[in-house]
Amino acid sequence: MVCSASQLLLQQVMQASPAFFEQLVVDLLVAMGYGGSRTDAGKAVGQSGDEGIDGIIKEDRLGLDIVYLQAKRWQNSVGRPQVQAFVGSLVGKGANKGVMLTTSRFTDEAREFVRHLQQKVVLIEGDELANLMIDFNVGVNTIASYTVKKLDLDYFGEE
Repeated sequence: MVCSASQLLLQQVMQASPAFFEQLVVDLLVAMGYGGSRTDAGKAVGQSGDEGIDGIIKEDRLGLDIVYLQAKRWQNSVGRPQVQAFVGSLVGKGANKGVMLTTSRFTDEAREFVRHLQQKVVLIEGDELANLMIDFNVGVNTIASYTVKKLDLDYFGEE
């Protein structure tokens, strides 16, 4: 069986430590344009006593709002109880926005739960996580790219 690039990437992520995964999700959101630079845009905070928050990232360069992150490097599905616990952490912080990422999948009950919240919570599953990593060059390198040129007839139009 041939593995796709995203499957290979997820396999590599699963072999990394939980702390590495928490930093990876911060790196990904910074690469996606949140915050500014990695040094001031976000940080991984997951550790004992982290109150259910694995990372904090500024929504924009000015830091007008904060997005809280929860990273689950799991093989089993993430259910509603785990999502509810994360939302409880958001409420405890007075936060309005959160992103929960997993290397696996979310249950239907978990997805349904976030649809009716006051807080904006985005759930990102393993396949989407890997595709975002590829799209934003986190954990991958480009080894070749090609540019195809065509004649720009608008440039030559005289008026």
